Amino acid sequence: MWRRISKKFKDNPKREKVAKKLLELGLRISEDEKIYCKDVEISYTAIAKATDVDRRTVKATVKELLNDKELSKIFRNIIPAGFLLKNLVKDLNLGLIEIEANADNPGILAEAAKILASENISIRQAYAEDPKIEGNPKLTIITEIPIPGKLFRKFLDINGVKRVTIC
Repeated sequence: MWRRISKKFKDNPKREKVAKKLLELGLRISEDEKIYCKDVEISYTAIAKATDVDRRTVKATVKELLNDKELSKIFRNIIPAGFLLKNLVKDLNLGLIEIEANADNPGILAEAAKILASENISIRQAYAEDPKIEGNPKLTIITEIPIPGKLFRKFLDINGVKRVTIC
């Protein structure tokens, strides 16, 4: 999908930036060219400000996306992933682990879940950034209890893992 978007906007990096922001935030485009986060309408001006372009660029990007049969299906059906507890782990006494890994290696989430299950630690949320959108994608896992430091090495030993942060 990202390759298709990059190809579509190869001659217009500002429009590509807008399309990326819409994807990143899970914003949907309606048939009448409005932008939504679930049922909340987001103004072109707000998107323009967030992407450092003018609102006409946002409007042109929306029109172009809707006029593309394949991309229109995607952008008309996006739904946001919801909230993350990441910034609240300390306040809620939860655990957090961020794993940077080679996205081509399958099973990283499964192996991390096995490690946590072996310690009887429940996963509350898991979120993986899209490697086609994020330059340095991370797998974020939030657990019901803080993660013991003794597990650090086990996570680092998962095939394809580059870096691990436990908070």
